[in-house]
Amino acid sequence: MKDISIYDPAMCCSTGLCGPNINPELLRIATALQVLERQGIKIGRHNLSSEPMAYVTNKAVNDYMNAHGADCLPLTLVDGEIVLSATYPTNSQLEEWTGGDLSTMPSDERCKCSCQTC
Repeated sequence: MKDISIYDPAMCCSTGLCGPNINPELLRIATALQVLERQGIKIGRHNLSSEPMAYVTNKAVNDYMNAHGADCLPLTLVDGEIVLSATYPTNSQLEEWTGGDLSTMPSDERCKCSCQTC
């Protein structure tokens, strides 16, 4: 299995799902990661607010942020290489990289739009 890590921007909590206006993309990624975890697939997730040293000690992340600033977050690494910046992986990408199945996500938490990010 591939080693996957997501480096989030600074958020108030580990998922960013607090407060009165929840970002639907944060809800989707949190749900997808939870579904994959129930299937035994663990994806690392780091929050700049609570784990700044994870960003400093990972050379790829540190170098990328030094070159592009914090606006490049979130960053997704697969096997130590940055594969996405400034966006979260789609459900299809997560399934491809992990071999997991996200079709079990609750229907109200699956994307119903034509944005092609789900």
